[in-house]
Amino acid sequence: MDGVGRESDGATVANERSGSLDVEWTVAPGLTDYDEAVAFMEARVARIGAGTAPELVWFVEHPPLYTAGTSARDADLLDARFPVHTAGRGGQYTYHGPGQRVVYVMLDLNRRGRDVRAFVAALEGWVIDALAEFGVTGEVRPGRVGVWVQRPQKPPLVDGTVREDKIAAIGVKLRRWVSFHGISINVEPNLGHYDGIVPCGISGHGVTSLVDLGLPVTMDDLDLSLRNTFTRNFGS
Repeated sequence: MDGVGRESDGATVANERSGSLDVEWTVAPGLTDYDEAVAFMEARVARIGAGTAPELVWFVEHPPLYTAGTSARDADLLDARFPVHTAGRGGQYTYHGPGQRVVYVMLDLNRRGRDVRAFVAALEGWVIDALAEFGVTGEVRPGRVGVWVQRPQKPPLVDGTVREDKIAAIGVKLRRWVSFHGISINVEPNLGHYDGIVPCGISGHGVTSLVDLGLPVTMDDLDLSLRNTFTRNFGS
């Protein structure tokens, strides 16, 4: 397996305490197998809920794959060119692959307030604040999950509205008010890999990345931005 931490031996790749709630940060090297990642999250969430492990923000990259959330429609899988995994998170089909930062967020909402909408809004705000550090204006839209950027240089939609591209996806699950799954932000993935699905069930708009927007941002740059903006949205 690539880059999956083992709870049994206590190993982590990188670790930092953040404020009084003791959030642990881990960056997985290489590409992380999806099923291994889910198994790791399941075990860690159980330990967080039991009070035997701190909250965790886990940065990974996956090999190319599609995941189907709880609302996924068969018709939105256009070309199963990569492995398709059934995910317990909310949402529909999405793509994960190299060049995309996946952030698995395991936080205890028993301690942070049992408010699902506020939690999702905090995730959205976190992504937007992180993107803003690179001069990118990320926005949310009612009925369209994720974070979007306007692309006025592209042909408008048939109704004349400005085309928007998705740069980040959000899909979470709660177990006894402990969260897992989380967010994904496109740094420099192969955007052509999205052609196999209707991303998040939304047609008419496209997908983009930081590099596609003309910004020479690295994964390390984004990771630092996410760490810098975390407490702004989740408190210290």
